[in-house]
Amino acid sequence: MDTTDDARARIDTTVAHPARRYNYWLGGKDHFAADRASGDAIAAAMPGVKLMAVENRAFMGRAVRYLAERGIRQFLDIGTGIPAPNNTHEIAQAVDPASRVVYVDNDPIVLTHARALLTSAPGGVNAYLDADLREPDEILSHPDLAATLDLSQPVGLLLVAVLHFVREDEHPQEIVDKLTGALAPGSFVVASHATWEFLPDEAIARLTANNPDGRFQARTGARFAELLSAFDLVEPGIVSVAHWHAEGVPGPRPSAEDVACYGAVARIR
Repeated sequence: MDTTDDARARIDTTVAHPARRYNYWLGGKDHFAADRASGDAIAAAMPGVKLMAVENRAFMGRAVRYLAERGIRQFLDIGTGIPAPNNTHEIAQAVDPASRVVYVDNDPIVLTHARALLTSAPGGVNAYLDADLREPDEILSHPDLAATLDLSQPVGLLLVAVLHFVREDEHPQEIVDKLTGALAPGSFVVASHATWEFLPDEAIARLTANNPDGRFQARTGARFAELLSAFDLVEPGIVSVAHWHAEGVPGPRPSAEDVACYGAVARIR
């Protein structure tokens, strides 16, 4: 059985999956009834969640472009999710076709789309790792990472909408420190994180009921800031993903309360 067949065998369509649910919120087609039911239940308690997904994706695109335009030519995208328009390599290689990107995810539904992710621009290189953010040593020691990225040179590390799937008992700070500690000075980290701090108690209770295993770990802006405290934040610092470098985005920007997701880009010293 090849990698794609093995991934398909691991997919349980009767259980909601974060990557498929996110794809549903983005208006994609790679989801099943359980994902839609879960997504709708969350949206009933948190009506802005679909807007959050859209704005988070747009934030990622602006952040990757920001780094690429400042000379970053290597990207490590952890928790990449199901392919959608404007993947990391598409944005980076539009600035410089020689950009190199490593995608990392442990979701079987994403594995089935790996070949789409691996379509690099001529002159660039893409790679895909089946690995888990919660096991950073496995990511950093993977031979395909070493074959694609030169960690002695600056890298853009993407932790976009993925840290909120790491519980506190899984030591998110240690994970962030391990990954960033392996990168050269002048590297950057791009991160976003959902929050419930703008929601009423009733909504939080409903969301908690939809999260029985605690796998989703919403955090406050202050806690998110702690995870990035060792780095130099790029202006405007930690803000709503809808507002980060969004001056050129047409139309009025949604409020931080409506989007409920923080974003930041920070330079690794």
